[in-house]
Amino acid sequence: MSSTAQAIHHEEHHQGFFERWFMSTNHKDIGTLYLSFSFLMLFVGGSFAMLIRGELFEPGLQLIQPYFFNELTAMHGLVMIFGVIMPSFVGLANWMIPMQIGAPDMALPRLNNLSFWILPFAFVLLLSTFFMPGGAPAAGWTMYPPLVLQGGDSFAFMIFAIHLMGISSILGSINIIATILNLRAPGLDLLKMPMFCWSWLITSFLVIAVMPVLAGAVTMMLFDRFFGTNFFNAAGGGDPVMYQHVFWFFGHPEVYIMILPAFGIISEIVPTFSRKPLFGYKAMVYAIACIAFLSFIVWSHHMFTVGLPLGAEVFFMFSTMLIAVPTGVKIFNWVTTMWRGSLSFEVPMLWAIAFIVLFSIGGFSGVMMALVPADFQYNQTYFIVAHFHYVLVGGALFAIIAGVYYWLPKWTGRMYSEFWAKLHFWSSAISVNVLFFPQHFLGLAGMPRRIPDYNVAFADWNMVSSIGGFWFGATQLIFVGVVIHCIWFSKQKAAPRVWEHAYGLEWTLPSPAPHHSFTVPPVIDDTKLAHGDISH
Repeated sequence: MSSTAQAIHHEEHHQGFFERWFMSTNHKDIGTLYLSFSFLMLFVGGSFAMLIRGELFEPGLQLIQPYFFNELTAMHGLVMIFGVIMPSFVGLANWMIPMQIGAPDMALPRLNNLSFWILPFAFVLLLSTFFMPGGAPAAGWTMYPPLVLQGGDSFAFMIFAIHLMGISSILGSINIIATILNLRAPGLDLLKMPMFCWSWLITSFLVIAVMPVLAGAVTMMLFDRFFGTNFFNAAGGGDPVMYQHVFWFFGHPEVYIMILPAFGIISEIVPTFSRKPLFGYKAMVYAIACIAFLSFIVWSHHMFTVGLPLGAEVFFMFSTMLIAVPTGVKIFNWVTTMWRGSLSFEVPMLWAIAFIVLFSIGGFSGVMMALVPADFQYNQTYFIVAHFHYVLVGGALFAIIAGVYYWLPKWTGRMYSEFWAKLHFWSSAISVNVLFFPQHFLGLAGMPRRIPDYNVAFADWNMVSSIGGFWFGATQLIFVGVVIHCIWFSKQKAAPRVWEHAYGLEWTLPSPAPHHSFTVPPVIDDTKLAHGDISH
């Protein structure tokens, strides 16, 4: 279909507000719903973090009581993981996968609608636990028994909310797999797909494999609480450590569910602004598959201090360190793609480079914690907090924002303000380090995590970290302004190929893309694909 015909089709597709946003089966509209929802949850979860950092600004109890502090830490983790990072990646997948593989829409559009609308109900249920007798769950996002079993009546509601989130994730993943395997344009072999599609294909299998494990673990706890079973109750012959084994068999692949799509986004952006094909395309695909496989055999590195046999500790130490190899391949290939490229530093590229640097810092501290003797020093300290925030904020969140800036002109048909977008980047890049880097020092000095009060010896770095937190939080308001301005007020039209060296099927569509992306399968020209050159 010519671009003119597509534009006419887009203009002619009229829907009422309710029909478009509540009953939609269109992949772009559902992608927008996912992104809007995760944007809202970012500020909900972020406000919890601001309260936590406000309490930790100085020693002593100032703002909130210890039990409420524990509720905030637990809910902050659950909201950020299941309400921000995962849905925003699904939103990007909804928007981009059909456009990148030459499909008109997702393979199962009604299932797509259902998988999104489960999420708001799940989070209303989860957040409503704050107002229930006994308060919200306060045992951390890991929900370790026996502590979590001692909470109030909200326990069952939290379990139900987690089941709903898991169902939503599994339905979304089934849809993505069905779309990629069945709706690719003729001639678009799997090894010609963009890296973002590859990263999501592998991630989807991970989601389907591990979400039922989480569902099983929390259901067993539900039975312990309400039906008198003793799976995790030591007094009744159960084993609380068994919960940790089951939880982390889900939990470690979950870490990669939150980072593999980020690898795909960065692998799209770096070649575009380096004006070179991605170095080692096949190696990147195999590295993602290798990381996904290894993620299943490293769960016990979260549990070195529970009293594992020495042989198990050594096995999990080496298997964890092994993940650094395929991860290193990816870092090497991104840097090599940039090497001697004609680099330009538009906003998406700035976020992508920041991702590579910050994710590498998080990766190095991860290797440090893989060492059993060292982990006994770091375990349950702020060093752990610094590590996973570098991975999930500096890594996953930065990649999501990079992806939004990269594809926003394609979605809206308008360019955003480069000045405000760069201001957003530099303020975020500096403040996120002010926020999280001092937490390495706090952890090495022995400050425990999940405490509302602390020794005065930790006061200075906590104050610096809190200032960084308020700064980083306030900076995200600039992001809100940039997106709103781009959607409704920008006068600068975006060309179909917004970025000079952007290759791939999505850039052959007009900006904004038509209602149905490709009503006629596109003809595949290997030289025009983002990764047509796979000879490396």
